[in-house]
Amino acid sequence: MGIDPGSRITGYGIISKVGNRLIHIDNGAIFTQSAKDFPQRLEQIFTGLSAVIAQYQPEAVAVEDVFLAKNAQSALKLGQARGAAIVAAVSVGLSVFEYTALQVKQAVVGSGRAEKVQVQHMIKALLNLPEIAQEDASDALAVAVCHAHSAGMNAILKMRGTT
Repeated sequence: MGIDPGSRITGYGIISKVGNRLIHIDNGAIFTQSAKDFPQRLEQIFTGLSAVIAQYQPEAVAVEDVFLAKNAQSALKLGQARGAAIVAAVSVGLSVFEYTALQVKQAVVGSGRAEKVQVQHMIKALLNLPEIAQEDASDALAVAVCHAHSAGMNAILKMRGTT
């Protein structure tokens, strides 16, 4: 399961890897109500992702490690949204993996400098989607694809104790 965290919209994407094939299972987004207090929005993210996790029971969760924000307040809110997403996963015993935007773009498009629209088109092609997914859901699917491509290396590093 891939997650693209956001304080207003948190995208999620569920894929399965069978051999070398990636199979799209589901994707979507959790939209928080901006009129609500911020702690209530965090609870919406946690509850929404917890429901998705309970429904699909993924083996692992990959979260985009966002480091860019327009201002300090945005960065703090984004960090808290990431925290809500991570807690939804670890509270049911799932391993959480974090990837930078550069790593995600490299894994999906082959270039860390790829534009968002290039990532969306590659996700559509890689997962044989009938149409481009909603932006945040597409980003979450990209994080899931990145993890699917990196999972073997992560397991090797974990066994060696270098992660």
